[in-house]
Amino acid sequence: MSKKRNVVVLAIAMLVVLLLAVHFSVMAQSPPGPQGLRPDAPPYALRGPHWVGTTEFVIDPDSERPIPLFVWYPALNPDDADDSYAYTIDVKWDPAPELATVVYGHALRDAAPDLSEAPYPVVVLSPGFGTNVAQYTYLTEHLVSQGFVVVGVEHQEGVYLMDENPLRDGPPSYALRPADIRRTLDYAESLAATGGALEGLLDLEKVAVIGHSSGGYTALAAAGARVDVDEMHQRCETGRAEGDPQAEGCDWIEGFEDEIAALAGFDPMPEGLWPSMGDVRVDAIIPMAGESFMYGQAGLAHITVPVLAMQGTLDYFDWGAGPTFEYAASSQKALVAFEGAGHVIFGNNCAAMPWLVDVDMWWMCLDPVWEQRRTNDLINHFVTAFLLDVLKGDEAAHAALAPEAVQFPGITYEATGS
Repeated sequence: MSKKRNVVVLAIAMLVVLLLAVHFSVMAQSPPGPQGLRPDAPPYALRGPHWVGTTEFVIDPDSERPIPLFVWYPALNPDDADDSYAYTIDVKWDPAPELATVVYGHALRDAAPDLSEAPYPVVVLSPGFGTNVAQYTYLTEHLVSQGFVVVGVEHQEGVYLMDENPLRDGPPSYALRPADIRRTLDYAESLAATGGALEGLLDLEKVAVIGHSSGGYTALAAAGARVDVDEMHQRCETGRAEGDPQAEGCDWIEGFEDEIAALAGFDPMPEGLWPSMGDVRVDAIIPMAGESFMYGQAGLAHITVPVLAMQGTLDYFDWGAGPTFEYAASSQKALVAFEGAGHVIFGNNCAAMPWLVDVDMWWMCLDPVWEQRRTNDLINHFVTAFLLDVLKGDEAAHAALAPEAVQFPGITYEATGS
């Protein structure tokens, strides 16, 4: 009887220990579930193990050009708090819509950082012209869940809807945006320093810059692409003579070269290739529908870091991602073409930004052909695998980007160095 009683006592004790272990494990932190935006999300579009925290900073708030930053980072959530979050954004339109301009996402405001795997590689996000970084939260939140810190740069530029020149901030942005990236990396170093607000969280030896549209131009500049005015003029003249509608992008920069050069610190305007506006701290770039025609073959050849260029084929492809992939001198580069897709596939879907529908601007969050959640999942897959590969040395992610491994309907893919 005593042996039997001892066995029973031992079994009960083991059960108690097991239950306590489970209890304290749950109390410590339950990981978020591995879901994508759609049930058919590809592997690297599944949410990672980290909860997402978010906070904000402002670089030089009293200067002529302050830079608001949104920062997303791996966070602790020991109480399993609901992470549903509504980002409030200041729309860069004048006049702004008289609506509650929010973006619905999943993050924990000012949550304690999760330092268990810190420091984390840093991804700097440059949004499209006149847009907000919170309009890309499907991507920023996803990258954080996979173990990155994302720093979103709110470039100070506007769209003046009632003005004779609604895009008057456009030309200066070609000089000011690359400077914003350099200032952001300087500021990130102060945040990561001893006593800084993000001490221990940032690995600034591993930095990527990603961007959409003008943000893609910015990513190319950050990697050292050099403006080639002569080649740009030749390309624009040929495009107009051939009736190429993509040549309309030339209007954004032609005639403003002297002003842009002066703002960039090049006065008088250089002859031939301009000096680099990049930053040697940048280790990889992802231009999404990024304008590249002002660099040309010679200017893009100065990019040597890994590149993932992405774009829809109906969206100025031959003036953006196509030349980027062809001419960048990077030993590792990839090209993702969404067949038949337009410009907005890289932003949030309309469910995250319903106010765009309310002001009849649904076309900013809804592609005419592609289902937006599908493009968001595919973008998350490619971007995550690429960054895990080039910034973390993840061999499985590297293999997932080999040409023979990429088999998605509607996607044309090329890669070198895989």
